[in-house]
Amino acid sequence: MTDALELDALWDEFHRVVNMTSQELAAWLRVRDAGEETEPLPEDAGSPTGQHVLAILQKRRTDLTDDDIRVMYEVVDTVTAQQDEENEPEADETHLRHRLMTVGHDPLKPPQ
Repeated sequence: MTDALELDALWDEFHRVVNMTSQELAAWLRVRDAGEETEPLPEDAGSPTGQHVLAILQKRRTDLTDDDIRVMYEVVDTVTAQQDEENEPEADETHLRHRLMTVGHDPLKPPQ
């Protein structure tokens, strides 16, 4: 398990890069998976990583599991790598924006 200082830093960084609320992410995952004729149950919508991010957003820091911590590192790495690579995507880069939104980061959302 991660030590307390490292976990605090990870928690803060995760919540910095995941700039969508749990409600926004849940709605996005439902919209993303909706088809013309069918739609999954709300609790089944989205990728496993997106669902895991949603679950983490609904937890307290003290309730995190090792798997939660692994996913948090993955999300932070994914978002920061994209930011380092080419700054934030422009509005016309829809595919990249949607991929980042699946893990809770909307690059077009203004910083809080």
